Amino acid sequence: MKKLFAACICLCFTFSMAGCSLGTLIDRFVSAGDASVSETTPDKPRVYMDELKGILHDFTGSQITVLADKELYIFDVSQASLECEDGMITGDEVSVIYEGQLDDTDTSGVKALKVVDEYHKKTQLKDTTIEGTVLDFTPNTMTIKSQEGNTVTFPIAGAKQYYQNGIRKDAHVFLHYKGKILSPTDENSGGFNASHLKVLSISDVEPLKVPEPTPTPSPEENAVQENKLYCVVNNVSLNILQVVIEGTNTSLKLDLAALPCYFPGGISEGSHVTVTYTGEFNGTTPDGLTLLGITGENPASQKDSHISFRVAGTIIGSTANTVTIRTGDNAVFTFDMDKALNSSTGGLAEGCGIRITFNPAASNNSNIYSGLKIEDA
Repeated sequence: MKKLFAACICLCFTFSMAGCSLGTLIDRFVSAGDASVSETTPDKPRVYMDELKGILHDFTGSQITVLADKELYIFDVSQASLECEDGMITGDEVSVIYEGQLDDTDTSGVKALKVVDEYHKKTQLKDTTIEGTVLDFTPNTMTIKSQEGNTVTFPIAGAKQYYQNGIRKDAHVFLHYKGKILSPTDENSGGFNASHLKVLSISDVEPLKVPEPTPTPSPEENAVQENKLYCVVNNVSLNILQVVIEGTNTSLKLDLAALPCYFPGGISEGSHVTVTYTGEFNGTTPDGLTLLGITGENPASQKDSHISFRVAGTIIGSTANTVTIRTGDNAVFTFDMDKALNSSTGGLAEGCGIRITFNPAASNNSNIYSGLKIEDA
């Protein structure tokens, strides 16, 4: 009994010297049932597990850079699982659980197993607002010039958007996000970097409040009747939204410059919108129509089987449970693959082009999106 008690004391002492809490490491990692600390055998040396706590500085899709004690540590996470509640957001507090022993900041001798939320966060990510004018607008990005004169491009896929007075170049907007924008002094040769933030909402009114729809007047009260077109989004570039009328091959270009627009799940390829108008539609163009507003579908009210929000791009990295792509409009997005049906032919290798169907509502606060389907682009 005394020998057993002494052995327990030694084990606790070993973990404390390694910089880990026994409760933290065992409860959060070994209890998941996918790893353990091996015992020493004649032909198999002991495997040491530890964790590094720090601030997420950068993420490339298969590598993570963590700032800890004023030093940068770069881990290969291509075989690790990413399990942070907020995703991979710059400025967030995270822990990298690994096996092996670090040699100062040299991580080449260790194997990253998991990236998780730091167990005792000192600070929580806050909702930050940036105010500025629109310089560019695509399905996946918005570039704005802030009131301080900084030009920043944000990844906006899945972000709720409402433009009471329309969207166009030089429109004034309020963009809410979580995370830290890396400035050029943060060793960013490309200028201000907002690649790994989570954009929550964008609007030209603050706070964002969508008015309740007004009831359609009866014919006796108003002879001009409102009509609706049901369309699928193909693309958006600044104030021009390109759609295809559902069930047809007819494409339309709609001017959003002065049109009230509400997109609860963002403006992604494949998503559905309802165009409200008055006038007689000629079947091919919006000429002669008075457009009253555009409303996108709400993914929160849809089953996964009905979700059609899509993002296409080239794979730049992957981990045990995620894949990261770069889109044609130069946005970077990471998708959880746990529930995704994969019919792509490239084996998710870097450089392959894929199209991912995702549910924006399943990742309202995380920048790791819930992938539903993966196919060749």
